[in-house]
Amino acid sequence: MRRLGLRTRVTAAFAVGALLLSASMALISYELTRRSLLDDRERIALRAAYFDAAVVHAGLDTDTPDVVEVLRSLDTGGSRRPVLHLNGEWYARAADPGTTAAIPGELLRVVSAGEPAVQRVRVDGQPALVVGVPLSASATYFEVNSLRELEQTFQVLALALTSVAVLVAGSGATLAWYATRHGLRPLTAVADAAEKIAAGDFTARLDPATDTDLTRLSSSFNQMVDRLALRIERDRRFAADVSHELRSPLQTLAAAASVLARRREHQDERTAIAAGLVADEIDRFQRLVNDLIDLARSDQPAHRAPVNVVELARETCDAYDLPGTLVRLAPDVPPTWQVERRRIAQILANLLDNAVTYGGGPVAVRLGRDGDSGVIEVDDDGPGVPVEDREAIFDRFVRGRAAHTRGAGDGTGLGLALVAQHAAAHAGQVTVADRPGGGACFRVTLPESLS
Repeated sequence: MRRLGLRTRVTAAFAVGALLLSASMALISYELTRRSLLDDRERIALRAAYFDAAVVHAGLDTDTPDVVEVLRSLDTGGSRRPVLHLNGEWYARAADPGTTAAIPGELLRVVSAGEPAVQRVRVDGQPALVVGVPLSASATYFEVNSLRELEQTFQVLALALTSVAVLVAGSGATLAWYATRHGLRPLTAVADAAEKIAAGDFTARLDPATDTDLTRLSSSFNQMVDRLALRIERDRRFAADVSHELRSPLQTLAAAASVLARRREHQDERTAIAAGLVADEIDRFQRLVNDLIDLARSDQPAHRAPVNVVELARETCDAYDLPGTLVRLAPDVPPTWQVERRRIAQILANLLDNAVTYGGGPVAVRLGRDGDSGVIEVDDDGPGVPVEDREAIFDRFVRGRAAHTRGAGDGTGLGLALVAQHAAAHAGQVTVADRPGGGACFRVTLPESLS
């Protein structure tokens, strides 16, 4: 399971915190409101019950009281139902059947003992409040007050408070998302600058004035980039200077080797063989020095300009005595790309040289597209590249098992590294896979070269 991002975690924390806080406040508000309404309703019910009990008591204070008629004379509305317990008998209005069953036995005993009492019960599944008032030793008066409307009020209140809690939690999440969006902007700027630096753009810097709280981070980051750029530039210049310094003695050695080669017929066999080996190694050394110089200059981002890659690919094929018909342009791909001509020329040259030296010769140079990215593919007719070597062969001075099995292994070990470096300068990459018909397929992707 992937770990949630910082922004998501902060938003979730805000949402959970807001939900807990709003839920707590909602519960407290609900309970306080519920108790207040119940207390008010109980006080009203008690006053009404005492008043009605006085009326009933007066009505019973006759020689031949009509109990039912007395109960009917009470103005109880539709929410109160009177019940009278007189001399062990229950009396109620004809319109209130079954009301006597709502009187709990314990409440009857308490009120019959001469103590007024109140108890909440349920009548036919509905909440009710029973108030008992003693009238005399043989008479007790009860009123059953319906709490249905009050319970509906509680339900509406609970729904409203729940909605408020959810709304507050959602607002907290929205606020957190907005706050983190602005709060993480400095980190986003650091990430963008780091991506540019990783792509070779060492001019990327952070503005210390963007956020006063992050001035130290910005300054430290900029100092780190300055030192890194200085060190890379120092190493690049060292490699370039060494390579340039080696050119002069190499040219002298090459000239001397060419003289020995021209006078080979005047030399004995061992001397001629030794002279040939020296000439070959000097030639390989010169190619290594040239590759090192190119590698030292390849760390900078590409300087893009319109380039006709079809003509450039055909010129490169001519330089290797290969037919221009190897170059194939996809139907929906324009011939002109936004790339750096020198780098693309070297990419094509190194891939073709690799195919000629190690891959049994190139069979196709395809120019295609992947969205707005230009794609260069060079297919060879060799044994292919083992899966375990498909990343290592693009490292510097690496010639893995594939190189030893596909050719003589007399290269400099920098050709494919230069291809990878030039592709990275275009923010692209190079990969290798098996060709469907056998052999290897080297694929170079150049983003935004067709936009």
